[in-house]
This record gives sequence, structure tokens and C-alpha cells, in this order.
Amino acid sequence: MEELQMGASEGSYTVRQQEQARNKRLEETQETRGKGSRERPWEQKRWQPRPRDVDTMEPEGHGLAKMMGCRLWTATSKALFVEFLATGLYVFFGVGSTLHWPLALPTVLQITITFNLATAMAVQITWKTSGAHINPAVTLAFLVGSQISLPRAVAYVAAQLTGATVGAAVLYGVTPGDIRETLGINMVWSNVSTGQAVTVELVLTLQLVLCVFASTDSRQASGSPATMIGISVALGHLIGIYFTGCSMNPARSFGPALIVGKFTLHWIFWVGPLTGAVLASLIYNFILFPDTKTLAQRLAILTGTEETKKLVALKPEKESQSSSEDSIPKSVCQVI
Repeated sequence: MEELQMGASEGSYTVRQQEQARNKRLEETQETRGKGSRERPWEQKRWQPRPRDVDTMEPEGHGLAKMMGCRLWTATSKALFVEFLATGLYVFFGVGSTLHWPLALPTVLQITITFNLATAMAVQITWKTSGAHINPAVTLAFLVGSQISLPRAVAYVAAQLTGATVGAAVLYGVTPGDIRETLGINMVWSNVSTGQAVTVELVLTLQLVLCVFASTDSRQASGSPATMIGISVALGHLIGIYFTGCSMNPARSFGPALIVGKFTLHWIFWVGPLTGAVLASLIYNFILFPDTKTLAQRLAILTGTEETKKLVALKPEKESQSSSEDSIPKSVCQVI
């Protein structure tokens, strides 16, 4: 009996010791927390965000706007570069075929085939990146048809004119001085009036732009438009060479004219092709194959806001998945 009482007393004593130790630890913890708040400013540990934490603190709207701006700039810069490159190559090869070499004067068939092949090459390079314009007249036609924004159209034309000038300059530099002559600039033949020249350029560009629309319209065709657009350019040269040397492309006329400094009746090669392009756009987009765009949608495309909406819609689904902590954060510009 005495042994049982002693065991019970020892057990209760052990429980009391455990409770006292627990209370003592709790008091020490509270004292430590209270002391931390009374520490001097330079003794306190302050939370400093890591570089990754700074990114996460940015507002969601700001991050989305930054990403969309980066995507739009990347896509636009690629399109401008490919328009510049393709137009320069087009002018180099096409105009190069018109040079008068003593041993082999160019024929109409040779010039036609060269421009045909040069067009097919340029279109194949650009049609998935910029839409295969390579021509200010085509760009204007797409603008009238509400298929491109005004800022992008202006940038395209600037890239095309720059590319044509560079292509003509390279050709001028590699051609012997006695062969350059007028560097294949477009000229109206003496027995052709200015009105006839403008009309011919209008008709030639009209059929070219109609072919471009039909070849690049997803409702009408699914393959590469390079072959058909090349044939359209060849058709124009078979007729137009006898009237104006066949421009159908203000950039093709502008580049060589700027390099040699000859702008005689140069306005014809702007007025004719641009007028024909506008007529072709109106015929195709409003008569032959009208679309269902509303006025608000056309205004959004014209100002460029529709492009941003398309980029938001194409946002990758995997973008929502967070990367592991050990992975290196990638730049927003690498999304495209």
C-alpha cells in the first residue's frame, strides 16, 4: 500500500515538472518576441525581396501589358525586316536582268522570267511572316481592305522603300560603269502618252493585287501563294515592258531612280499602281468576297488595337504554369 502511494506521488510530481517546463518555455518565447520589437533599427532583421520576388510584386495588369508590348514589337520587327530583305532581293535580281550587257542584250522573255522567279522567291520568304507584300501598292490594298493597321502599313512601306534602295545600291556597286547606264529605271516610251502609261500601270497592278488577295485568302486557298503571284507578275511584264518597262511596284521604281538620280515622270509609277491597288481591294473585299467586319472592327484594325487583342488570344496555355524555384526566370520577350 505504501509502495502504491509512493508511485502515485512520484507520477504526479513528474507531471507537475513537465507542466512547469512547458510554461517556462512559453514565457521565454513570449519574452523573445517582445524583445524583438524593442530592438534597435539596425539590429532588426528586415525582409528584403529577392529578384524573383520583385517580379511577382508587379501588378498583374502591368506585367500583361509589358508582355503584350514585347510580343507586338517582336512580331512587327520580324515582319519589317523580312519586307526589307525580300524587297531588296527582288530589286537586285529583277532590275539586274534589265542591264544591257554587250555580249547578251536582255530579251523580254528573259526579264519576264527573272521577275517571275524573283517574285516567287520573295513571296515564299515573306508570306508567313509579313503577308507577302513586298510592294507599297499591295500594302495600300490590304489597308483599304481592313487587313492591316495604319501604323503597320506605314512601317511596311518604309521598309520596302529602304530595301529597294539598298538592293539597287548593291546592284549599282557590283555592276561595271559602262553597263550601269540608267540601272533599269522605269521609263515611258516616247510614243506612249502619260495617260496611257498611268492606265497601263493601273490595269497591270489591278490584276496583280486581285491575284495576291485570292492567293493569300484562307477562304480561297491554303497553299503557298508564291507560284500564282509570280505568274501574275510575269503576265504584267509580258505586256507592260512595251509601255513603261512594267513597274506594278512603286518600290521597284523608286530604288533605282534614287540611286541614279533620275525621276522623269516618276509620279506615273506611284499614281498608276496605287490607284489600281485601291480599285482591286474594293472589288475583292466589297464585291467579290465581302467580309462581315463591322465599322467598329474596321476602326480597331485601322488603329492597331485589334492586333493586341489577337496577341492576347494567342497567349500560350503553359504560361500559367509556375516554374520551379531552382529554374532561371526567362525574359518576357522570349514568349514569342
